Formats: sequence, structure tokens, C-alpha cells
Amino acid sequence: MERCIFALVNEGAKILEEGIAQRASDIDVVYLTGYGFPPWRGGPMHYADSLGLYNVVQSMRRLAKNPHGDPAAWEPAPLLAKLAAEGKSFSASGSAP
Repeated sequence: MERCIFALVNEGAKILEEGIAQRASDIDVVYLTGYGFPPWRGGPMHYADSLGLYNVVQSMRRLAKNPHGDPAAWEPAPLLAKLAAEGKSFSASGSAP
């Protein structure tokens, strides 16, 4: 499950960085209403916030060490890494940088 969700979170962070979406909640709405993401999770970005972005980044680094995987695929997006290092969340970060 982590591999699927954290990949969505990382791509969501890139979408925010690129200004394609203004807020993480915009991304969550798309996943909830368009892709059938489980509503009790609140969307991938909300789910990541509930786990703590620091924990998400640490899990991604652990996944990058898998000898059968692609380490580059688990490189945290700059926004995700920055928010995690600052102890912030997507919801508390406001709009896209």
C-alpha cells in the first residue's frame, strides 16, 4: 500500500510545485471524486498529512533501498522534502509555492 500511496503523494507534491494545483486539498478532491480513492482516507495528500510528512519521507527512503526497485523513483519531491524537514504538512503550507 505504501508504494502506491507514497508515489501519489510524491507526484502530488510535484503538481503543487509546478502550480498545476493551488492546494493539496484540490488534489485530494480529484482522487476522491474522479479516481475512487477511499473517502475515509481523505485523499492521498490528507493521508500523508495524517501520517506525518517526515514519516512519509523516511518510508520513501526505506523503499529506495530495495535492491529490486528503482531508487530514483523514491526521491522525495523538493516540496515534500522541505515540508517534512520543517515539520509542516501540506494542509498547513497554504497554497503552492
